[in-house]
Amino acid sequence: MNNSTYFKDWISGWEWGIRIGLFVILLSALVQFGLFAMTQNYMVSLPGAQPEDISFALLLTYVGILSILPVQFRFLRFFQTRSYLAINIMAGLMISILSFQCTDITLFLILRYFQGIVVGNIAAAILTLVFSRLKTEHMQAVGSSVFYGTILSNTIIAGLVASVVVTSYDWKITYYYLMMLQLLSLLIVVLILKPVTGLKKYPLWQVDWRSFIVFSAGAASLTYTIIYGPKYYWFSDSRIQIAAVAAVAGILAFMYRQSAVKRPLINPDVFKSINFMTGLVLLAFYYGMKDSISLIYNYTGNTLKWSTAALMQLALVNLAGLVCFLVISAQLMIKKRHSARSFLLSGFSIMLIFHLWMYNLFTPDLSFADLVIPVFLQGAASGLLFVPLMIFVLSSAPVHTGTSGLVVAAYARCLATLNSIAGFYTMQLYFNKYFKTSFLNYLTPESQLTSEKLIGYRQLFQSKGYSASLAQLLANSFLDQSVNQQTQLLTNKAVFMVFTIILGLILVLLVAVPSINKTCLHWSKAMFTWPRN
Repeated sequence: MNNSTYFKDWISGWEWGIRIGLFVILLSALVQFGLFAMTQNYMVSLPGAQPEDISFALLLTYVGILSILPVQFRFLRFFQTRSYLAINIMAGLMISILSFQCTDITLFLILRYFQGIVVGNIAAAILTLVFSRLKTEHMQAVGSSVFYGTILSNTIIAGLVASVVVTSYDWKITYYYLMMLQLLSLLIVVLILKPVTGLKKYPLWQVDWRSFIVFSAGAASLTYTIIYGPKYYWFSDSRIQIAAVAAVAGILAFMYRQSAVKRPLINPDVFKSINFMTGLVLLAFYYGMKDSISLIYNYTGNTLKWSTAALMQLALVNLAGLVCFLVISAQLMIKKRHSARSFLLSGFSIMLIFHLWMYNLFTPDLSFADLVIPVFLQGAASGLLFVPLMIFVLSSAPVHTGTSGLVVAAYARCLATLNSIAGFYTMQLYFNKYFKTSFLNYLTPESQLTSEKLIGYRQLFQSKGYSASLAQLLANSFLDQSVNQQTQLLTNKAVFMVFTIILGLILVLLVAVPSINKTCLHWSKAMFTWPRN
């Protein structure tokens, strides 16, 4: 495939121009997800919306991406790339306009699903264009790092814009910036891509649309079950029972069809590789434990009342660690075909240090300086782990399975996110109740410690001019606030200790499984393109 297959002659020899153009187009798609992730707290202002509704809307975008991902690889072999990208960008622009004007939570949920489809279509098309320019394995290593690094960091990049906007204007103004970026990406598509590529079209016959529908329904039902389960006390509520049955039925029906149809969306042979399954488990654990940094952001933002600007500065520290070690891991992969285990041991060891550090660091008066090093280390661990883990998973999949490894890895990402949301909620609920009960056992009206605390707080407020009755009310409120803060503090410490133990077990597994050590990282375009046969 020559360099001018997709790109116009005026830019086909300008590598950096193509790279910047593709990066902007990819960013315009990913920001549709990342921008919402960073402003979801403001979305509760929608009439009738609850926090669980917003989390469900966020995950429905994942469902849209995962549903269309195996199907759209067929689209890319049939439609002209420029037309395909232009239509999807315009569809994304229309969804942004509708989301901006939307005041109904049900309609908003539907829009989020279709927005996921648009994001998946654009990202996969850009992935194809990126690898059309990478001729050597070294170049493919760099391309993988940039592509997956952008996916990993887009939430922080979008959050930087959102933090400036939402603190000064109505949060809906963020949609204006998104729409301007989408218009810019549409212009870039028209300017740099050829209207006709000349590649042979592969007809869209025998596309398994039934599997697409079954998977969408099953994945949406599973998402609903996990998001709303804790709120409705799981299976004691009929809504959760119905959703769980629909999820199980959908998943089983989807798996059956993949083994029965001639051209499945996912080749079942991908699950026959032990290394692929091992990598998939490690990838899922990585995704789940990576999200523990949200506990830091929530604690500093909600409990310690840090400003949005301070939180974004902390996120920038995390991004710096990610980028620095992403570059290091890419350079190591380029210079020498390293064993996967060297990256995994290094990355998970740093992740363990981060969690153990945070377990010992959490105090009621955390400062920005206290968090700089551990938050940087968390980004460093992601930089060392993400791309090598993805390449390890994809290179472990049987060659004839094509893009099935990529699709299943995306499924693992969504499932890990669901587990982290439900898991964090459940663990925090359990530990919060446990520690609060322990505190209340000591803070009884007869307790001398309680009396001393209340007297001290009451005297403090009386010294500031409050009446005796009002000072007593404020003292009680202050004591309750102090208990809640200490409870959340101990809860976070407990969660970080649980993850520290899990990471220790993962490191033992990495040392004990010899096949991981023997697996070297390699790249192949077959990982990212639909097989021709």
